[in-house]
Amino acid sequence: MEWGILIILIVLVLVAYVIVQETRAQMHWRGLVAEGNVPAIRELIENEVEHWHDARVPRGTPALLWHGVQTVELLDVNATAALFNCSAEGEFSLIDGKRVETSSALNEGMKITMKLAEMIFYDIPNVKLDRLQVDVYTSFRDESGRADPRCILSTRIERAEVEHIDWEQTPPEEFVALNTARFDAGESGTIHAVEPLPWEEGATRSV
Repeated sequence: MEWGILIILIVLVLVAYVIVQETRAQMHWRGLVAEGNVPAIRELIENEVEHWHDARVPRGTPALLWHGVQTVELLDVNATAALFNCSAEGEFSLIDGKRVETSSALNEGMKITMKLAEMIFYDIPNVKLDRLQVDVYTSFRDESGRADPRCILSTRIERAEVEHIDWEQTPPEEFVALNTARFDAGESGTIHAVEPLPWEEGATRSV
């Protein structure tokens, strides 16, 4: 009986120790972020991005959308904002024996941009950015067939502009329209490459 009680007490002490250490670690990170410590903010974001790269497709999330999320890379960060890029490809379905594009790379890029904005604003522990920029790239092929990744959508997103939206019900096109976005699509659906929006003054890309 005494040994059983002792073992329970030891387990409780170990659990309490782990909780205290985790709390101290979280408070440490929050303090660094509050001070505007850019290396700490970068590390926290990169750790979460790496987790997204390895994570399975969440239930209810289209596989093509999640594939786009998993291409995200952090290019630069400062105390209040971060710059990301990612890739998007069109969605095709087999209709009457033919492969038909049912969603363009630009359409998918808007979906990915919105999903990333939600995840970056709300899913990165201890980090609360005021704004972010997502540049979406897709492959254009030249006459030789060589793939050349070019930007097709560049969106600067302010937390204050989107924090009250319904993330489940807002269409990606409407989400992009709420923010500063650059893209070029012809009436026939042709997508043209664009120059990404200028990154914040005083910030230097890390690549």
